[in-house]
Amino acid sequence: MQQSPHTYEGSVVATIPSRTVICAEGLEGGERPAVTPPRSGLTGCPWRDVKSMLRDVGLRPTRQRMALGWMLFGKGDRHVTAEILYEEATKAKVPVSLATVYNTLHQFTDVGLLRQVAVDGSKTYFDTNVSQHHHFFVEGENDLLDIPDADVVVGRTPVPPEGYEVARIDVVVRLRRKAR
Repeated sequence: MQQSPHTYEGSVVATIPSRTVICAEGLEGGERPAVTPPRSGLTGCPWRDVKSMLRDVGLRPTRQRMALGWMLFGKGDRHVTAEILYEEATKAKVPVSLATVYNTLHQFTDVGLLRQVAVDGSKTYFDTNVSQHHHFFVEGENDLLDIPDADVVVGRTPVPPEGYEVARIDVVVRLRRKAR
């Protein structure tokens, strides 16, 4: 396992082929696995898995959805922007427009296959890990890293206005490299 230069509070961010994860060894509470296990129910055949996944959530498995789904979910948990996915699709010679990529990402989000993470007003990431967790955003590198939910404590949730309920709390911790 290669180690990237990112660290926080005694943990190491490890780069594993095609994904970056936080290895939280040494943090209070014991060790956690460095790799997020693959989505449950996968058969090992990504094409069949994607087709089944799309049908299970009521989406028709079109060629574009299949190709983009395979690119998203075949590499484990990851964070992408529409532009990153479009660039990957172009390199893989998948005939798809940027508008189709945006539409597909939003369709996948609407049915719960992806989670949208707004970093600032101009940058939105889509996360294949839909479990409750938070994020580090590395400024200057535009890199998003997972923080386990248990590592973030939200003290007091404000009472929402009448007729509303809190759907989810997303914490994005911004990081920058220390000056040397």
